[in-house]
Amino acid sequence: MNMFETACLLMGRLLLGLYFIAPGLQKIVSFDAMSQYMEHHNVPFVTPLLLLTIVIQLTAGLAIIIGFKGRFAAFLLAGLTLVISLLMHNFWNLPEGGNVAHETQNFVKNMAITAGLLILAARGTGQMSLDNRWK
Repeated sequence: MNMFETACLLMGRLLLGLYFIAPGLQKIVSFDAMSQYMEHHNVPFVTPLLLLTIVIQLTAGLAIIIGFKGRFAAFLLAGLTLVISLLMHNFWNLPEGGNVAHETQNFVKNMAITAGLLILAARGTGQMSLDNRWK
């Protein structure tokens, strides 16, 4: 792997990890508001699912950044992002005049992030990672 690929993979991991860590922390700070938002979207088992989401976002986001079990972490976050998108950004179920454009944009953005996570899961974390520290 050349220096350009190594740098791109490292920067991509940093950005993807931060994308999940920041909202994970925000969910802790605004736990009640997020619970109400989830209830508004008819998500079942709000409290346990919100707690699980926070744990996954924080631990898997950090795992991607440091490159420890990064393939698994990326795959796990891809699945989480897909589920969240289907439950929380379901633009196809909104009434006309609702936030259809906004939710469509969020859904498509999340699908792009899911794609990046799946590429990372398939490709691995690269040379500058704990996964590859002995190589």
